[in-house]
Amino acid sequence: MTTMTGRFSGRDMEMAGDPWLAELAAIRHAFEERMAQLLPDSGNGSDTLAAAMRAGTLGAGKRMRPLLLMLVARDLGCASPALVDIACAVEMVHAASLILDDMPCMDDAMLRRGQPTIHVQYGEDVAILASVALLSRAFGVLATAPGIRPEVRARLVAKLAETVGSQGLVRGQFEDLRGGGQRSEAEIASTNELKTGVLLGVSVDMAAILAETDDCVAESLRAFALAAGHAFQIRDDFQDDPANDTSVTGKDTGKDLGKATLINALGFEEARKRLARHLDEADRCLTDAIGSKQRTRRFVDTLFGQGGGFRFAGRPLAATPDRHLVRH
Repeated sequence: MTTMTGRFSGRDMEMAGDPWLAELAAIRHAFEERMAQLLPDSGNGSDTLAAAMRAGTLGAGKRMRPLLLMLVARDLGCASPALVDIACAVEMVHAASLILDDMPCMDDAMLRRGQPTIHVQYGEDVAILASVALLSRAFGVLATAPGIRPEVRARLVAKLAETVGSQGLVRGQFEDLRGGGQRSEAEIASTNELKTGVLLGVSVDMAAILAETDDCVAESLRAFALAAGHAFQIRDDFQDDPANDTSVTGKDTGKDLGKATLINALGFEEARKRLARHLDEADRCLTDAIGSKQRTRRFVDTLFGQGGGFRFAGRPLAATPDRHLVRH
């Protein structure tokens, strides 16, 4: 934004010199504005349930999934008026999953995105109901998103339902809670795919469905999301190191102590190498899907290219990240 003197801030000048940054900022602004419109009005906080829904969804975050969906769709040449609404639906599902994940009966987290978790702010009963309401609202948004042919809408609804259900997010959370500390590398990877990969996967799947792309492109995008999801989960496990500062990570640390993670199973050095290999695979699959187009590639680069030296968009990957990775 401009200052009172009419001069541009440093961020404005940076965006003015880089059309991609300006486009990303515009996409994010449109997303945030639409999300606020789609959620129920809390009446200045008098409606506690609505306030909890809004607090769990509108708080600061990377917005990785909705932005990924919209950028992939653009790289595929899709400019559907439904894009923002569909991205909001995916983020509502993500927000609902975080509210439940933080509950005392699950991870018992006190901090999320730098703020007290929803059950801490509003109570466990309200947190559960807010999560259910967000899931319901997500499907309502899909049902009414503009300009979608009926057969395409049906595919979108089915894909999101599959993502949430007993073979998706719910299964991943169950395995994470009940898996114990002694699991094989393959079992850990399967849980990571369900906890993290499925929402990245549905983001690119829904972009491909909206763009009505061919099966080969859709499969390459799915493989990209799977590899990126594995990389992101390993990165998240590094962030959980109790030595990390919660004011930097924005959430509680040390929650993975006693859990089976790839860091615990493979050791620190091998986990860092595995992270690099997943990013290499993600880059290759993304190239197969969209060629040299840069929107999605540069966005992923911003997620992994800072803090630890990892680069994604065709640039060399550092051998290892820093010991303590921080939140972007």
